[in-house]
Amino acid sequence: MTLGRRFIALAAAAACIGMAPAHAETGNALAPYQMVRSLQLVQDRIAAGDHAAIPMQRKLLQMIDQRFQDTESEDYNDLRNFRAMLVYAMSGGNPRTIEVALARIHLDETNRALGIGILNYLRGNRKSAKAVLDDVDPMAIAPELGAFFALVKGSVNAIDDAETAFVLFDEARLLAPGTLVEEAALRRSISLAASAADAKRFIRASEAYVRRFLASPYASQFADAFVAGVIQLGADMDRVELADVVSKMEPAQQKTIYLRLARRGAIDGNAELAAFASKAAEEIKVAGFGPDGDPRAELYASLAAVTSETVAETAQRLAKIDRKLLSANDRLLLEAAEAMATEVTSTPASAAAAAVAPPAVAGAPSEAEIDEAGLVPEGEPLPATDAHAADAAVAEPAAAEAPADPDAVALVGDARKKLEEIDKLLGETK
Repeated sequence: MTLGRRFIALAAAAACIGMAPAHAETGNALAPYQMVRSLQLVQDRIAAGDHAAIPMQRKLLQMIDQRFQDTESEDYNDLRNFRAMLVYAMSGGNPRTIEVALARIHLDETNRALGIGILNYLRGNRKSAKAVLDDVDPMAIAPELGAFFALVKGSVNAIDDAETAFVLFDEARLLAPGTLVEEAALRRSISLAASAADAKRFIRASEAYVRRFLASPYASQFADAFVAGVIQLGADMDRVELADVVSKMEPAQQKTIYLRLARRGAIDGNAELAAFASKAAEEIKVAGFGPDGDPRAELYASLAAVTSETVAETAQRLAKIDRKLLSANDRLLLEAAEAMATEVTSTPASAAAAAVAPPAVAGAPSEAEIDEAGLVPEGEPLPATDAHAADAAVAEPAAAEAPADPDAVALVGDARKKLEEIDKLLGETK
């Protein structure tokens, strides 16, 4: 969007906000479709990375909701208002407002079906929404409406028919390039490609997202989907293609992604991934760490190798890690790794090999808390240039940190259980 269009968008939104009191006093307000058009312009700015527009979007959604609550049946004689209501609904609208509006509007069978289908989708009734929307062709209706319908239809088809969902997400992108609709379609395509074990499509969608929407406030959700997808695809993920996608990010963003992958690989017992991602993270130099590099990368690489043939060397590396630079969760991981390395090196190699498997924890690490590898919370961008600022929580005192990561705690318990198994085995062989 050009600077001129940005000014128009913000001016239109400001006009909507400014006219709210006038509407209450004189009844003279913007038509619903005009308000929704302003919302879409503001959302375009958000997709482009204008985070200052997020509060304006929130305010506009509240005002538009009230505007639709105040509408009468005759307001919908102008079908632009009806289409605007559907766009509002698919932009995060209030299902109750849509239900009340549909009850008072006289609509033909086709338009009523569209409204009912979207209402079912908002309520989470996926099968009902799919049944109603099956005959809707997003490419045959107005692009600003068709893009949303393509996104919704793709979402309700994703569980049962991945190929149809992929086509619909591509249609949504084609109909609304550069918008939050395209941004959401790409994120959903990434998750779906991982679930469908389609590594090529996963890489294509991820690369498109990085090129177009990495400044989006929803980029943290992309990072979640990307890391989870790499883990899910496993051996099907080409490391060269993975590195090529990550290389298109800013250095601090690259480091964040690689550290997350290293941590997941270490906790899951995937030594190859942990080593690959840790090495890649170490090679990316950003401000905030000394000449010895990032202690987390060393920890994650060592954790996955703690029961390998080089365990003695691994134990020495673990001993050199400055635990003061780690978060509470990562100190738990270090404790587990040190305990296992100590026990393995102090018992006969044959017994240790028989009793100890690489540490692994079922499920992914919790992403609800601040990420240990520096990923910022949902609603904020990936770090742009300052990794040290993004990782500020890592060096905080233990008393000020978030609750312990359940998977980190589980890993310590798992390590101790394996040590008990070693002791039992040694006792039986005496």
